[in-house]
Amino acid sequence: MEFLNDWAEWSPRLLQGLWVSVQVTGLALLVGVPIGLGLAVLASVRSRIVRWIVIVYVEIGRGMPAIVMLQMVYFGLPDAGIVLDSYFATVIALALTTSAYTSEIIRAGLRAVPEGEVEAAAALGLKQWDVLRYILAPQGLRIALPTLLGFAILILQVSSLAFTLGLPELLSQAYSIGASTFQYLSVLTLAGVMYLIITVPGGWLVENLEKRMSRHLT
Repeated sequence: MEFLNDWAEWSPRLLQGLWVSVQVTGLALLVGVPIGLGLAVLASVRSRIVRWIVIVYVEIGRGMPAIVMLQMVYFGLPDAGIVLDSYFATVIALALTTSAYTSEIIRAGLRAVPEGEVEAAAALGLKQWDVLRYILAPQGLRIALPTLLGFAILILQVSSLAFTLGLPELLSQAYSIGASTFQYLSVLTLAGVMYLIITVPGGWLVENLEKRMSRHLT
């Protein structure tokens, strides 16, 4: 079949683009998830000012479309004297979006930890930092893990929007090949298959983790 020959010819270039997509997704999660954890913790402090700052940040990050965030970081920051290439602009924009969403995911996980354990730790004289470090964070992150993994798959898909910045990720490479061969349907189908090779097993992993967590919690 002729399209298989075309796919074999295009695959090395598309795999390079897929590797770029995986890189920016991984870096965005590596930066964004710890920030999300920090925001989840700050959302529970006594200071009303701090809580409101966190709420505003999270609502803006969740309410703003990812493509707008990408455009703002890449085209907007130069107005402030900060010039970034498309790679780092994508990582920063996706990390900002990730931190906003994962803060709510992690906060829900922290709140799911039984209050009795927190009260027992306080009765034993543990400081708040120790309670967070040894009780809340380990259990809360474990509860939130399946949802976090599901969100990671979503961020990989969202990274395709970086083609608007000229980043040579998977979708951008597919469009480039399509522009030179005029076989858009075939090359975009191959790009979709490459995404599915990652997202489908990832979805199964998330589903299995959720089932295991449900058995643990019950």
